[in-house]
Amino acid sequence: MPRLKTIEWVNDAARIIDQTKLPNELAYIDIRTSEQMYEAIKTLSVRGAPAIGIAAAFGVYCGIRDFPDQGTVEDLLSLVEKKAGYIASSRPTAVNLFWAIDRMKARALSTRGAGTKGIKQALLDEARGILEEDKNTCKKIGEYGFEILKECDTLLTHCNAGGLATGEYGTALAPIYVGLERGKLFHVYADETRPLLQGARITTYELLAAGVPVTLICDNMAAAVMAMNRINAVIVGADRIAANGDTANKIGTYGLALIAKAHKVPFYVAAPFSTFDLSIDSGKQIPIEQRAAIEIISGFGKPTAPSNVPVFNPAFDVTPHELITAIITERGVLRPPFAPAIERL
Repeated sequence: MPRLKTIEWVNDAARIIDQTKLPNELAYIDIRTSEQMYEAIKTLSVRGAPAIGIAAAFGVYCGIRDFPDQGTVEDLLSLVEKKAGYIASSRPTAVNLFWAIDRMKARALSTRGAGTKGIKQALLDEARGILEEDKNTCKKIGEYGFEILKECDTLLTHCNAGGLATGEYGTALAPIYVGLERGKLFHVYADETRPLLQGARITTYELLAAGVPVTLICDNMAAAVMAMNRINAVIVGADRIAANGDTANKIGTYGLALIAKAHKVPFYVAAPFSTFDLSIDSGKQIPIEQRAAIEIISGFGKPTAPSNVPVFNPAFDVTPHELITAIITERGVLRPPFAPAIERL
């Protein structure tokens, strides 16, 4: 079965799946301006670290493509910088967003000799290249991951790190799709992932569409399921990985890693090298996005708590590297001690 494609360049627009509508509706949004892309990233219409990076690249291009060909190169480069900063302010934790924006700025500078028209074309080429690279990167992550997991039958994952969070294959779900291509059918347990239910709404939708057996559980059921010996391994994605291997991922990942450790279940992180932030030594330096209280007290428009109750709503947590069995990348599998392994990579 074909995998869903989160983002494509179609009819001179970045076409994304509106993930706020899943699973009830498979709806698409055609984005033609940087303002539309900012809103799509901010409101989670597009989400998942690699997909955010791809979206950000297209957002920068959309912000400058109407710049007149007769304008000066310096004015265009100034606009690139302005639009890049604007898109970068949409979400703070996923480092892929900033990585992609830096690539776009560097491409603009490196092609300044081509004139305004040449710079604009180069930026569109760069954004499309980032999308294609991500597809290949995730396929390699899947191949490396499959070699580790091929003897497993049941996997547990948290949030959504599949094709809907990337260009196509995904990160944590990539080994599952590679397995499907090679005749191996994993059974996946998916955490619902409070408070926005990305596991329930998106991961189960994606896996069912691909023909992969999936069982949905509430977040607070993971310990019981592991105690029943139903899980052979846990695999999750990442939004930022520090130089020592500490990993930021969707809130609830840290607790899942602790539960896996208690039950002697291997805990794997799957992520592209673009998710590594070697400028920070540990997870303590990773900025954690704080989201609105309404996501908890009135999720999806239905009140579930008193409207005046104080709310703490971090979107991510940090899993210490000591709890991670291995990190699976497109360049190979990293095992502890992670700091020297990451440095070698």
